[in-house]
Amino acid sequence: MIVFLTAVFFLLITPGPGVLSTAGVGSAFGATSGYRYVFGLFLGTNLVALAVVTGVAGLILAQPQIRTLLMYASVLYLVYLAAKIAFAGSNIAFIESTRAPGIRDAILLQLINPKAYVVNTALFTGFPFAGTSLLAETLWKFVLINLIWIPIHLIWLAAGIALKRMDLPQKWQRTINIFMACSLLAVVFLAMSMS
Repeated sequence: MIVFLTAVFFLLITPGPGVLSTAGVGSAFGATSGYRYVFGLFLGTNLVALAVVTGVAGLILAQPQIRTLLMYASVLYLVYLAAKIAFAGSNIAFIESTRAPGIRDAILLQLINPKAYVVNTALFTGFPFAGTSLLAETLWKFVLINLIWIPIHLIWLAAGIALKRMDLPQKWQRTINIFMACSLLAVVFLAMSMS
């Protein structure tokens, strides 16, 4: 079980669309929006885990056309989220971002987030627990993953909120928002180049 917990920690703490967008939302929009966003990510990641465990994800992703469509949808949606973070508080009329990404946005992100499927597949299909039934193992994995998932995402959110609370000059805050958005896009393009 120690190996499983270690794998969960490192798979979740590494930058991916979920944690980077969490920090970005915290930095760009503050605590209230950030907590709402993390709650949506939590719901979304558990929906993805349920899809993986029940085999629904495998059936859907086995179709090359659907997999390609989901990849493009994921990239477009992550670019949209990155733009919302980068232009938060901006006065550029055609890109102004005044509404923070919310629960629905976060759920959608997780449903099309390739890392969410890869991580959940690795965790639920690997690392068997000796001496337990498949049902008991699956339930324990849900509990343990969430016990690690929640604090990791709250730490990333706290980092983003801390940047917001520093009350930096608007120029610096905008630079940080753009950096967060570019980091999110870098992860997206890295994932695309590996697929």
